[in-house]
Amino acid sequence: MELVETPLLPRGYKVPASRNENPSKRLRRLLAEKPYVFAPGVYDPMGGQLVAAHLEDQVMPKRCGHIAGKALISADEFMGKLRMMRAAADDLGHPDFIIIARTDGVSATEAPESKRGLELAIDRGLRYLDTGVPDLLWCEFPTADRDTTETFCTEIRKRFPKARFAFNYSSSFKWFNEKNPITWDDLGLLGVGFIFITLALQHAAGHGMSVLLEGLKHDKEEGYMALQRKEWEDGAKIPTRSHHLFTGVPYHHHVGSVYGASRLSHDIDDGLEVSKVV
Repeated sequence: MELVETPLLPRGYKVPASRNENPSKRLRRLLAEKPYVFAPGVYDPMGGQLVAAHLEDQVMPKRCGHIAGKALISADEFMGKLRMMRAAADDLGHPDFIIIARTDGVSATEAPESKRGLELAIDRGLRYLDTGVPDLLWCEFPTADRDTTETFCTEIRKRFPKARFAFNYSSSFKWFNEKNPITWDDLGLLGVGFIFITLALQHAAGHGMSVLLEGLKHDKEEGYMALQRKEWEDGAKIPTRSHHLFTGVPYHHHVGSVYGASRLSHDIDDGLEVSKVV
C-alpha cells in the first residue's frame, strides 16, 4: 500500500495514497490495468464505500436473483434507464462512474419476449451493450454451472470482442461441492473484469460470531481469551485486533495535539503497559 504525508498530520505520519483518488476513477483504472478486480461484498456502512452502481432489468419490487418468480421489464425501458443513469452521472460531474447493466434473463419466469433462459439473457445483454452505456455486463446465473457462464460470455463477445463482465461468485452456491468450479483466473480469461461475493463478509461475520458465542457459552472468559490469542498470535495480520488503532484513536490524538483541541491533545496514557492493552 502506497503511503503519503498529509498537511493535517505531523511530519512522519502518513495515510493511504488512495484517499486522494476518486473511488470511481480508481475502480475504472484498476479495471483497465488488472485481469479482474475482486470485491467481497459489504452488508453494513462500515464495510466499505459505494463506488460502482448496477441497474437491474427486473420489475419492482425486485427479487433476489436466486429466488423464483422473477419478472422483467421491457428491454427498451431498461435501455432508457441505462441512458438516464449515464446522463445523470455525467451531469453531476462523474464521468468515471462505473455503470453495470444486470440481467436476470436466464431464470426469469416472466418477460415481454417469447425467448426464455440463456437465449433471452444473451439477447438482452447484446441490446444493453448496443446502447454504449454499460462499462460492465452482469448476468445473474441460477447455478454455479461452468458451461452457462462460458456460453454467455463467449456469445456476447462474438459481437463485442472487448466486452467486460461482472460476475457474482455467489455465496448461494456450494462451490466446494462443484467437481470443476470455475476459477477467478478462468473468469478473467472470459472477460470478467469485476468479481464479487455479495454476502462473503456477512457469512464470515456470522461464522466468527457463532464460534465466539459457543466459546463463551462453554468456556466463559476463556472463550474470549481464545479469540484474543488468535488475534495476537505471532504472524497474525488482523487489522481489527487493536480497536484503538483500527478506529484511528492515535490519528485523532495527534490532530488534537497539533491544532490545540484540549480534549484530544494527549496520546494514549504512556503509563499503560502495551502488553496489557489493545
